[in-house]
Amino acid sequence: MKILLIEDDKILNDNIAQALQAEGYTVFALFDGTLMERKTKKEKFDCVILDVNLPGINGFELCKQLRTYDLVTPVIMLTAFSELEDKINGFNAGADDYLSKPFFMRELILRVRNLIKRSTQSGQTSTQQNLYFDDIVLNTAQKKVFRNQIEIELTPREFNILYHLMQKPHEVISKKELVSLIWGQAVDFNTNTIEVYINFLRNKLDKPFGKNTIKTKIGYGYYLA
Repeated sequence: MKILLIEDDKILNDNIAQALQAEGYTVFALFDGTLMERKTKKEKFDCVILDVNLPGINGFELCKQLRTYDLVTPVIMLTAFSELEDKINGFNAGADDYLSKPFFMRELILRVRNLIKRSTQSGQTSTQQNLYFDDIVLNTAQKKVFRNQIEIELTPREFNILYHLMQKPHEVISKKELVSLIWGQAVDFNTNTIEVYINFLRNKLDKPFGKNTIKTKIGYGYYLA
């Protein structure tokens, strides 16, 4: 089991890491949140322990950021305060649990263990729910798409076309194949319709961000690059 720990207090960071390692967990420790997004997109963690009062961007904002591309990994937030408002902010940001300092290390371990158990029992992982390409995140469970952490409103057809393109990045998918995937093999659809939807997607997903992600291979079809 892998835990991502983000705590700027070096002594507390070391103490938490040692306690978790003694329980058999693998711990990756950070002292601020600057590397969190890169780390959580690259690796799958079973739980994230996140301090609220971090230098630069605080834990609430980091948790919100994480939830734009990962709705599943359990997050427990640590804070020096016990006010109800702080707990509400934490849960609104997407946290699963909240622990006020000072705390017993045994209680933290029990909460981490329970969160991981609950997450495992749900049978869901972030890799099953999310597809990634460049700075695009497509969430299959909630039917949402984000680019550079900004939600993009897509119609169901647009979403499905993007979903199939993101399943095979860099691979060309023909217009006929897209028609078959979206509307079914029984439908004799004009492939010009796909061109219209691709244009809609580019106007929403590429142009506002100065990108050119959805490519055309003339005579063949479309691909992401």
